Amino acid sequence: MSQFWYCVKHHRVEDPDGCPPIDRLGPYDTREEAEHALEKAAERNQEWENDPNWNDEP
Repeated sequence: MSQFWYCVKHHRVEDPDGCPPIDRLGPYDTREEAEHALEKAAERNQEWENDPNWNDEP
């Protein structure tokens, strides 16, 4: 099974031999999932910001 990563340094999808892990998001099962890595991260951040279980404010 192939895996793909999104490189935040080069803004592209990479295979396992790409950039070091510090510069990548993933792994993803498909190239298409990896292409949308930044969108998915933004969605998750928004969900966490609005989750009352993660809100430290009183």
